Amino acid sequence: MTSSDEIVVRALRTTQGDNLDVYALFIRGSDLVQIADISRLSREDSSPLKGFQRPEIKSHVKGITEYLNQGNVLFPNAIILALSPDLRFVAARGSKPTGDAGLSQAGTLTIPIREEGMRSAWIVDGQQRSLALAKAANSDLPVPVIGFVSDSLTTQREQFILVNKAKPLPTRLINELLPETGSILLPRELSARKAPAELCGLLSRDPNSPFHKLIKRSSEQNSKAVITDTAVITMIRNSISNPLGALAPYTSSTDGAANVESMYNLLMTFWRAVRETFPEAWALESKSSRLMHSAGIIAMGVLMDRIYAKIGGQHETYEAVLQELAKVAPYCAWTSGQWPMINVQWNEIQSTPQDIKALQETLIRLYMTSAHQ
Repeated sequence: MTSSDEIVVRALRTTQGDNLDVYALFIRGSDLVQIADISRLSREDSSPLKGFQRPEIKSHVKGITEYLNQGNVLFPNAIILALSPDLRFVAARGSKPTGDAGLSQAGTLTIPIREEGMRSAWIVDGQQRSLALAKAANSDLPVPVIGFVSDSLTTQREQFILVNKAKPLPTRLINELLPETGSILLPRELSARKAPAELCGLLSRDPNSPFHKLIKRSSEQNSKAVITDTAVITMIRNSISNPLGALAPYTSSTDGAANVESMYNLLMTFWRAVRETFPEAWALESKSSRLMHSAGIIAMGVLMDRIYAKIGGQHETYEAVLQELAKVAPYCAWTSGQWPMINVQWNEIQSTPQDIKALQETLIRLYMTSAHQ
């Protein structure tokens, strides 16, 4: 319940650390910024450091707000607050349930509402989410909150660091999990990653795919796998995001939805042709073949875009792709020799932005030069 000067909610209370009270509760998303201040990190001249929170990340807040506005969404991520000692908790009366371990006490928590800068709580973790919840269309969404009672800035900073130094999920694990999220509407930055990750998974699993069992996946221990999934995903994402990319026409300009089937057919056609054009360099460890190297996969993706810009994007163009690849094949140094124009030995190509760019430009120049011969 919310009145003009306080919020009253059901809560569970326990103690941790140096006998600090810790509460678990639910409140409306829009009420978070009414009870909690954001303690921004700042320092003026030689004065002591103030606060601990980073600046608002507008793109992050916008992405979360868009997710929240998509309807019946799940939002179980708890906001962590540091609570002022001036709040009031009244324990519920009555006997405890049979078997209760006695770890917490149920009751009613009253939190005062005050002006900004004078509020009864500070956001320790969940600043961007709290700002998004305040802007979301559904202001009544119940949001889980964990609050510990402490007006000590040192304690608040310690908790902020502990929460935020946790190792994030590895990119490869996220990439593999994304296609399994079903129809859930994800924030924009994840949706953009979902189609490439799904295509990568299909290319790895399909027995008819030239990449079958060749892509390293976090969930698989496959001795035959020689290509990192991040390289394949980057190659696909680059083509989708480039307005002139081979895969770009299969992405909706309004909502970013991808025609995965059409994209898959095109990728199958191109990479089957690559395998046929360079059989001696296919399915080898990257140390033996730079075609299987991240640099080779990403650079060939750029050549794919250029080839399809010339021949069109219909998946019946397998023979046409073979003809175009044949124009650069004699000059490629995937497993031996030296790359022309840049005079680099085949095994000196590394997964650095500079080497990938140099290899991309070399392939394009070779292709364009051969087209005029």
